[in-house]
Amino acid sequence: MLLKISTTHHPATDLSYLLHKHPEKLQAIELSNGKAHVFYPEASEAKCSVALLLDIDPIGLVRNSGRNGDDSFSLGHYVNDRPYVASSFMSVALSKAFSTAMNGTCNKRPELVDQVMPFEIEISVLPAPKGGEVLIRRLFEPLGYRIDLERHLLDNKFTTWGMSRYFTLKLTGTFKLKDLLSHLYVLIPALDNEKHYWVGQHEVEKLLEKGKGWLKDHPEKEQITTRYLKGIGGLTRNALNRLLEGDEQGEHSESGDEQIDTVKETLHYKRLKVVLEELVRSDAKTVVDLGCGEGKLLRMLLKEKQFQKILGVDVAYRELEKANDRLRIQEMAPKQKERIELRQGALTYRDKRLQGVDAAAIVEVIEHLDPNRLTAFERVVFEFAQPKMVVLTTPNREYNALFETLDAGQMRHADHRFEWTRNEFESWAHRVAERNGYTVVIKPIGEEDEKVGAPSQMAVFQLIV
Repeated sequence: MLLKISTTHHPATDLSYLLHKHPEKLQAIELSNGKAHVFYPEASEAKCSVALLLDIDPIGLVRNSGRNGDDSFSLGHYVNDRPYVASSFMSVALSKAFSTAMNGTCNKRPELVDQVMPFEIEISVLPAPKGGEVLIRRLFEPLGYRIDLERHLLDNKFTTWGMSRYFTLKLTGTFKLKDLLSHLYVLIPALDNEKHYWVGQHEVEKLLEKGKGWLKDHPEKEQITTRYLKGIGGLTRNALNRLLEGDEQGEHSESGDEQIDTVKETLHYKRLKVVLEELVRSDAKTVVDLGCGEGKLLRMLLKEKQFQKILGVDVAYRELEKANDRLRIQEMAPKQKERIELRQGALTYRDKRLQGVDAAAIVEVIEHLDPNRLTAFERVVFEFAQPKMVVLTTPNREYNALFETLDAGQMRHADHRFEWTRNEFESWAHRVAERNGYTVVIKPIGEEDEKVGAPSQMAVFQLIV
């Protein structure tokens, strides 16, 4: 499948600065089931064209992702149009190849980000199984594109078979590049219902992110949303409701609830950042995130090349599904996919899969355990798994007095079974370290108050060798 974007803006080679891709270099990007190639068929001051060519492996597509073809045709798993048509694979390739341009970043020439330029876009083969030309026009024309469509015969030698569902699409118009890429990212998979990935809440987030600034005003927003989310009612309603709420929230962006959410997110990010820094300093090569939840720490770990093997463990299978979606594991390049593994498991039962890891992260987890299960937790982690390093965080109960929304004695979360003071946490940590052959250092996380300390507290355990 081939996508070509051209401009006659002067000088046209400004396009290469926006895309962060040098015209004289052929670049390849690994996809989960193939490669994307970026090259410039033409690059002069008068006209510059960039091409995105996808080379999809149909055999690998079936074997790696587990997706099935049409069961009415026994070879449908392998003989299909996926390697040739612009589909969800193209959106993934766009986000990987041109992520900086799509996000509106251009460090060398920042003034180009908001520059409106004339563009010509050609998509060699675009499927439109339902709606055909009318649907394509309804999706693109309201955004300001002029459209030239060529529909292809099923077979040139057998014209009586009629027309196919495939088109060559040419678009022209003047846009900011970041907006053009966002339009393509959303509308290409909206035209083709055969998504190569599982559609879940993470796709709602991507749709709202890439559709920001244009989707809510599009006359076909309901159809785009429905088709992009594969007709899944709950996800579609959620996305449309949030699109509509966006208009109302614009006038109340400084609401108290949003400020609270921002504070919570900032503290959580600080906590993860501090934990990550400790793990990086340890020179660990293998690391496990015990109680990984939706995978926020796992995403940060994946960005650090020193971690050759990363394991995420959680007792809740639904949380692991969310982590899988958040990390887009099925879309990862093969080598990247080999680094990460998600497993279901409880922290109070011995698990051989945990043995031999260099480091373990346990972030805001132990307070969800019943106090009488802490001994079992201690044995599972420190006696049986025995990582060389354990980084563990938990809330500081004393800090709760500074939260105006918490009544006296109330815990921060309804599922917390206990919350420790600084002395209680330090005493527990030192007892665990002494019994299991570790040293331990206690550190605060977040801004410290003179009387009650920091909102979270961390223990860094090191195995004595």
